[in-house]
Amino acid sequence: MKDMKFLLDPMRLPFLILPPACVVLGLATAIWTEGTVNWFHFVLVLIGAVSAHISVNIFNEYFDYKSGLDEKTRRTPFSGGSGRLQLNPELGKPALIMAWIFLTVVAVIGIYFAWKIGAALIPLGILGLLIIYFYTEWITRYPLLCLIAPGLGFGTLMVMGTDFVLTGSYSWTAFLASLVPFFLVSNLLLLNQFPDAEADQSIGRKHYPIQIGKLKSSRIYLTFLILPFVVVVIGAVSGLFPLSSLIAFLSLILVVPITRGVLAHAEKSEELIPTLGQNVIINLVMPLLVAVGIFIGWPK
Repeated sequence: MKDMKFLLDPMRLPFLILPPACVVLGLATAIWTEGTVNWFHFVLVLIGAVSAHISVNIFNEYFDYKSGLDEKTRRTPFSGGSGRLQLNPELGKPALIMAWIFLTVVAVIGIYFAWKIGAALIPLGILGLLIIYFYTEWITRYPLLCLIAPGLGFGTLMVMGTDFVLTGSYSWTAFLASLVPFFLVSNLLLLNQFPDAEADQSIGRKHYPIQIGKLKSSRIYLTFLILPFVVVVIGAVSGLFPLSSLIAFLSLILVVPITRGVLAHAEKSEELIPTLGQNVIINLVMPLLVAVGIFIGWPK
């Protein structure tokens, strides 16, 4: 029981709010286009999404521990992992087993939906499983892949996958909505890499803060910070979203302090910590606001 308690740390429980936010956005697009959904399927999707996040978190913790990165990383409340396996090496194997168990849960749920709803879900499912397992050890060696993989997982795959399961088909509404967390979650991991850049470089990672520096990477970050708002405008103007989705612009209240923080403290890990926290908040708030706006606009 004591070991099980310690194994909660590699799951990074405080950050598991993100998958529900993305799944709720997929639920909103499904209701907007279909009008009704299978709530049992929604619960299964939610379980699968949270399991996917737990799995990738534990794989990340395990591979960081095995590579020796944990010993070099300066942790913040929002980056650098939990350090649990470094403190308790005997938990390494149980943690790896747990990562595989949760990945299996994701796969089984995906297989069920592919059989029940349609085989068109399979490409998304396979891509999701590959991202979960290969992110830490392989994807982080390629800057562009490292930038977009988190957004693909939580945005494109999670939102569109939820919508497909609940409607039985793909839609432009779901695709456009998925771009909101695509840019935000890509940004979430990008900014979290700033404090870890030197340690990451020592084990062969090659993400953008390493390849082009933190100041230039901050320009990518700020571009990705604005693009979700552009997406919402496109959705509202095109009719793919209701006009009430513009409620998402309330998130702009976070953009000003985040922008100031990134521009002022890109090279200063300690001073960047409040901005890392604000970055987490906008990742949760904006997809939920888009979802709320779509719910408000339903029925068409």
